[in-house]
Amino acid sequence: MVDAEEKRETGGSLMFIGLAIWVAALLVVFFLPAAVRIGYQGSFTKILAVLGVLGAALMSFGWWMRRE
Repeated sequence: MVDAEEKRETGGSLMFIGLAIWVAALLVVFFLPAAVRIGYQGSFTKILAVLGVLGAALMSFGWWMRRE
């Protein structure tokens, strides 16, 4: 059985990775106006959505793991 301290560390790591993915999504938002000008806003929007959902999922799973 995994001890509580290891679960807390793993949960914290997952939360940090989720936050880092959200920072990457902020970079996509930064370049979104340029994508709108050249007509590629659809692909940027899809990338932004995937990064947002993935970051939220990792953060919530990490929080759930830390809580137990």
